[in-house]
Amino acid sequence: MPPNLTGYYRFVSQENMDNYLRALDINVVLRKLVCLLKPDKEIIHTGDHMVIRTITSLRDYVMDFDLGVQFEEDLGPVDGRKCQTTVSWEGDQLVCEQLGEKRNRGWRHWLEGNQLHLRMTAEDEVCVQVFQKVK
Repeated sequence: MPPNLTGYYRFVSQENMDNYLRALDINVVLRKLVCLLKPDKEIIHTGDHMVIRTITSLRDYVMDFDLGVQFEEDLGPVDGRKCQTTVSWEGDQLVCEQLGEKRNRGWRHWLEGNQLHLRMTAEDEVCVQVFQKVK
């Protein structure tokens, strides 16, 4: 049975965010701003339904979805694109595939102790973020 990811997580670290954003064609000014942000994550996981809220001082982003069901995701707040998104479990990792203009776009979340890890991909770039569970 997959883990329940419900909780509030504070930002700890990130690697390679600028190159990841460059792969999404984000302009240099916005890339620099995003790289300074320290987002928190709030996850509500109830059965096959999840809400993942990314919270920043600039803007919040909310994903509200059912596991295994493809939906149109509006990534306008991120890079102005829409994609067909499916989120499902692969073992103990929550895996998101975002089909659209960018090849190899998606992410995966997993827990290691009280830390939530996020690995985001776009084209050939990988960004990794780590969050600490606080409640």
